Amino acid sequence: MTQRHSVDAKSYLSVLQQLMKLFPRAKKVITTLRGSISASHNTWSGVLYDGKKLYEAPTYDITHIVDRVGGGDSFMGGLIYGLINWPDDSQKALNFAVAASCLKHTIYGDANLATVEEVEKLMSGDASGRVSR
Repeated sequence: MTQRHSVDAKSYLSVLQQLMKLFPRAKKVITTLRGSISASHNTWSGVLYDGKKLYEAPTYDITHIVDRVGGGDSFMGGLIYGLINWPDDSQKALNFAVAASCLKHTIYGDANLATVEEVEKLMSGDASGRVSR
């Protein structure tokens, strides 16, 4: 993980608050944060705002992107999974979504083939790059 070339998450708070006002029935607003260094090297994170608190995910340094297609879909799929499995832990759900999407950037095609175990391994700080399938 690195903060180099990363996007400032707190700078999105005003936008997220405005979205909550525009859509008053929304319980959470979420966005991904991409810092573009080159076509194959980005930083990747995300934020979630629940109307009271801004949650920030760790920022990952993805140095060997092979395919960005499906990055947003894998983020939302990971977020849905996280919110279902940890309904009272928005931070963990967001962290899962960002880690799942981070791994998807290293997989060809538009489907995320990473397992829950691989995502949780990355969430725990193991970014060794050795993904076992």
